Amino acid sequence: MASILENVNLKPFNTFGIEVFCSYFTEVHSEEDFIALLQEPVYIQNKKLILGGGSNVLFTANFDGLVIKNNIKGIELVDETNTHVTLRVAAGEIWHDLVMWCINKNYAGIENLSLIPGCVGASPMQNIGAYGVEIKEVFHQLEALSMEAGKKEIFSKEACEFGYRESVFKHKYKNRYIITAVNFILKKNPEINTTYGAISDELRNMQVQHPGIRDVSNAVMNIRRSKLPDPKETGNAGSFFKNPEVTADFYEQLKQRFPQLVAYPLASGGYKLAAGWLIEQCGLKGFAFNGAAVHNKQALVLVNKNHCTGADVYELSSLVLEKVFDTFGVTLEREVNIIG
Repeated sequence: MASILENVNLKPFNTFGIEVFCSYFTEVHSEEDFIALLQEPVYIQNKKLILGGGSNVLFTANFDGLVIKNNIKGIELVDETNTHVTLRVAAGEIWHDLVMWCINKNYAGIENLSLIPGCVGASPMQNIGAYGVEIKEVFHQLEALSMEAGKKEIFSKEACEFGYRESVFKHKYKNRYIITAVNFILKKNPEINTTYGAISDELRNMQVQHPGIRDVSNAVMNIRRSKLPDPKETGNAGSFFKNPEVTADFYEQLKQRFPQLVAYPLASGGYKLAAGWLIEQCGLKGFAFNGAAVHNKQALVLVNKNHCTGADVYELSSLVLEKVFDTFGVTLEREVNIIG
């Protein structure tokens, strides 16, 4: 088992680049590492936090406990038919590296999720999604160890209770399991998904008429790079807010007041509003507060513009919530996990 370190700076381990410290820090590279850790007094006596890529967290204060970095690696082909493959992917694998690995094998289904930061273990926790695809569409099952006894459990798609950027691991089972591996079922005969308008536009710009999954991936990466800041250059956690869902009646009322309202119809009959558009209409695009800022190209993203604290980012997010509610009567919800 890796050694347990004290008073570790977590700035390198969160994509916001927030400088906070944890009392104790360790890394696990296997299930056996984690099971051995269960016997350690530091583990038994302190509160715990599992950290993957640190791409969807905001630390608002030092963490008085043990941070466990999940570095379990490995990609395994566990089943194959004429049409599909099932992959078992360890939770510590970098998500985008997995996407590229699958594209090189011509395994289709996650190319629309290119360049999403973070690790594989976080993908079902958040039910990550982008450009018309959510992870639940290719998810088969996951393996997790209980934080209390180290007992392995298998969670099916139904057991995960996936919702919009939601699963049982964000609330119901928060801090009760460490996800060790995720199984995905991918297609060997690609079905290209370019329904999200920006992808079709970008493919035309690329002069691609008959796109394959690599073309779709390249289009997605072009779009993301044009709109979203690179965490290596400007600290951020991607989309900070969820796109709110409203009833058809409320949508019609808003549409009368704001004819340019950006929204997408849902199967339920309601509508999903574009949170970035709402924020931008409040005049907050590019707005800065104590070193934190609303990104000047994509208002859905909050950034660490000038060595801000996590508390600064949180306070800015509260201001955004207040402005959007006052203007539209819509309550935004933070997508990022707040730790403090």
